[in-house]
Amino acid sequence: MNGYDANKDDLQKRLRRVEGQVRGIARMVDEDKYCIDILTQVSAATKALETVALSLLSDHLNHCVAEASAEGGQVAAVKIREANDAIARLVRS
Repeated sequence: MNGYDANKDDLQKRLRRVEGQVRGIARMVDEDKYCIDILTQVSAATKALETVALSLLSDHLNHCVAEASAEGGQVAAVKIREANDAIARLVRS
């Protein structure tokens, strides 16, 4: 079971909304809309994806990492390293 199972419907809804935003951005480019308006929409889509990422990270920490920490040993070390790497990727982006 994944840590995000309880939030799966919400995540899928958010991702479908982002998908629609990205299609809208592509349409704006096709229609030669003003670049600042396109950038505003790109920013909104980026923030929406960041919200999804933070939700997944929270679920991962609360489920997968917590479970591995309770088990201890190498399993815990691997999960913590994965979480640290994921956080580093999010911060860099």
